[in-house]
Order: sequence, then structure tokens, then C-alpha cells
Amino acid sequence: MWQRSAGCIVILALALLGISTGVVAQPSGKSHRIGWLGSGTQPSAPDPSISDFQQGLRDLGYVEGKNLVVDYRYASSNGATELASLPVELIVTSGEPAALAGKRGPKTFPIVVTELGVDPVTAGLVASLGRPGGNVTGVASFGTEELWQKRLQFLKQLAPKSSRLAVLWNPAQLGNTNCVQQIKAAAPALAMQLSDVPVRDANALEQAFATLAKAPPDALVTCWDTLTLGHAKAIADFALKLRLPMLAPLREYVQAGGLISYGPNLPAQRRRAAYYVDKILKGAKPADLPVEQSANLELVINLSTAKALALRVPENFMLLADELIQ
Repeated sequence: MWQRSAGCIVILALALLGISTGVVAQPSGKSHRIGWLGSGTQPSAPDPSISDFQQGLRDLGYVEGKNLVVDYRYASSNGATELASLPVELIVTSGEPAALAGKRGPKTFPIVVTELGVDPVTAGLVASLGRPGGNVTGVASFGTEELWQKRLQFLKQLAPKSSRLAVLWNPAQLGNTNCVQQIKAAAPALAMQLSDVPVRDANALEQAFATLAKAPPDALVTCWDTLTLGHAKAIADFALKLRLPMLAPLREYVQAGGLISYGPNLPAQRRRAAYYVDKILKGAKPADLPVEQSANLELVINLSTAKALALRVPENFMLLADELIQ
């Protein structure tokens, strides 16, 4: 009893003296205004990217309508220009197109990037990951040849007959160009042959389905961008209809019905973007905040899809998975 009472007295005394007891510090009473720039067009349904980011802000004490105003725009509808004309203190971008659109704006604007599937140095967004050197910083999750080799190994373990791969990718995205190059480099070591299927829009995706249906590959692989992610359900349904194992870099594709994914957790990235917002609003400069590259990769398997494809998932393979979708 004495130990518990003494602990309460110490905590109370520290609080009275204004000494931190480990509770996350709250923002000052000042109200802030920031911008959110999404890729593509504004979706008809609530954007999950926004809700994850909002949760990250709330975790740090920023509440819209109380001490924060967020203006939401989308890159394809001139959103970057609109945000630049508003008195926002910084802009958070979601995806490669939004990041590049934001970068083309006023150089004095701090920009926090997230959901970035391309190397920000290669894309010309920052000078280096450790010292960005300009007005851009944030979180990136670009792939490498080694990462794609690991993904292809996982696919081969689940679907040993996967030798001829078809890869859906968007040639309009630098990240997708890098993606297909990395897959081409990784495939020969696993005796896999690759046919790349470029898709720039929904119409091209439908045409790709028709072409692949005439001469089906052994498996379907997709690079990650706004187009394929927005049509993940259609792609997964098509793959299942042709009985094709589908490999993807993100869990969202597997949640839509794909077989397997291995890659970064986007919701965690969006929440992490709030950390950068907090730092900048408190006076930090983007040039001095290192760009983080997602280190925590997750393996996700859709067991229902595996069953539909008559694929056996070994017990030890299931133990490796971070998530099993029933």
C-alpha cells in the first residue's frame, strides 16, 4: 500500500513542478493550417489515406476544428496550385504524383511525403536520404532488386509452377519503371520469364485483361501505383478467374483477393507522416529531417485465395506470415 501511495505522491509532485512524467507533450494553444495533397482524383468514398493520417495527428494532440485546419486537395485537379495559394504552413503528399506536383510548387513550402514508392533521390525530390537539403522530407518505401527477389521466392514457394510471369505496371510512374526493371533483374535467378504489361489507365487495364486471357501466364505480378491499387479488386478477381497466383508489394492487394504480398505497411506510413508535421510546426526544417525508408516489411497471405487455387500453404510458411486472411 505504501509503495502505491508513494508513487502517486511522486507523480503528483512532478506534475505540480511541471516535470514530464512520460506523457506525450501536447501542441501549444496556437491553431495551425496545413494542406493534404492526394494522388489522382478525389475518391467518391472516404479516403483511407486521410483517416490514417488524421489518427496520427490526433495521437500527437492535433484535432481538426480545435487546433488544426486541414485543406484537402488532389494532384490531378490542380490541387497543388490551389494549396500553394492558401495560407497553409506545410503540405503533406500521398503518393508519387502528389509528391512531384508538390515539389513543382513554391520552393519555400515545407513538404512531407508519404506512400512514396520511388527513391526520392532518383526522383529529384531530395539531395540524400540522410540530409534532404531542401523543402522535402518524409517517409519512402521504394523497392530494390533484392526485395523483389525475396517476393518472387515467396511466390515460388507457394506456387512452384510459376515460371512465366506477367507484370502489370504504369509507365507514367517513375516508381513503376524502376519496379519492372527490378523484377526483370531478379527473375532469371529463379528461372522465371517475364512479360511486362503496361497500363496507363482503366481502359488499358481492361485491354490487358483481354490480352492475358488469350495466353495466360503462370502467375500475375503487379507494381504499386494509384491505378493498380484503385483497381486491386478487379485485378484480383481477374487473376482468380484465370486461376493465376497473384503477387503484389502491398497488403491492400491481398485484402482485395490477391494471393500474397510482401512489403511496407502504408497505414503506418501515413500515421508516421504526422510526426514530421509535428516537428516542422514546432520549428524544424525539412532539410534537416532525414527521410525514413520503411524497414518493417510484412508478409500477407490470403488463405481463401490459396484454397480456391488449390495451393497448399505449408505450416512453416504460415508461421512466417504477419497476417493470414481467411
